[in-house]
Amino acid sequence: MTTKPDKTLETFDNPMPEKDYTIHMEIPEFTCVCPKTGQPDFATILIDYVPDQQCVELKSLKLYMWSYRDEGAFHEKVTNTILEDLVKACAPRFMRVTGKFNVRGGIYTNVVVEHRAEGWVAPEPVILP
Repeated sequence: MTTKPDKTLETFDNPMPEKDYTIHMEIPEFTCVCPKTGQPDFATILIDYVPDQQCVELKSLKLYMWSYRDEGAFHEKVTNTILEDLVKACAPRFMRVTGKFNVRGGIYTNVVVEHRAEGWVAPEPVILP
């Protein structure tokens, strides 16, 4: 196998840093392990962000997500850690990470965490008739 899980997040220069625009990514095959039972946890991770000077490179993001496959992680911790690592890598104006975890014991868990750069103000949404 030529690729392996890796915690390194690579970035590239934002091609339009003068604009606020949103990048939306869905990772439907996220897996980690329950730290109490050792059973696998499955989730869809949603990432929405407004880049500043850097954007997250997708192959490195894929390998980063893959790196959690055998790690024990509570839903709340892993979602917060993903946000922290992404913010550290690309310093976005805004970022929201949502972990939508599959049912476990009859309970679905969604964890939503956000980051806003100091001084950044979201543009007003356009509402059309």
